Amino acid sequence: MIRHLLSGIAFAALAAVAAGAHASTNASKEEAVAMVKKGVAFIKAHGIEKGYAEISNKSGQFVDRDLYLVVYGLDGKCLAHGANAKQIGKDLLDLTDVDGKYFVKERVSLAKSKPAGFWQDYKFTNPVSKKIEPKAMYCEKLGEAAVCGGIYK
Repeated sequence: MIRHLLSGIAFAALAAVAAGAHASTNASKEEAVAMVKKGVAFIKAHGIEKGYAEISNKSGQFVDRDLYLVVYGLDGKCLAHGANAKQIGKDLLDLTDVDGKYFVKERVSLAKSKPAGFWQDYKFTNPVSKKIEPKAMYCEKLGEAAVCGGIYK
């Protein structure tokens, strides 16, 4: 009886640890907001060139699990990308998600109308799972650009 009880407790503890480990693989909304604010502060302190380079550094301070920063010009051009350097320099205004949503066009429009910060929902490939997943992106306008970081739901 005691052996079964101890086995049950051990199993429950292991399941709780496994659930906690899974939850920690995805960034939270609070972490995304904090990362964007940190990125904006870094760019303001060190300038655009150094700021965009650090944001685009996959091993840098602006990449954490599935959370990374991107910077889009208000014209739709990708200026920095923490997960996919191939996007940098490209005009992505007409990029759509799997549902046909023009998420970059929407993001640029929101940045122009809500410079203090906003959330945007769309679907995108998670760099950790490599699967297309629902994503919520937090962005803040900085000059003629939007600095963004998102979470996968």
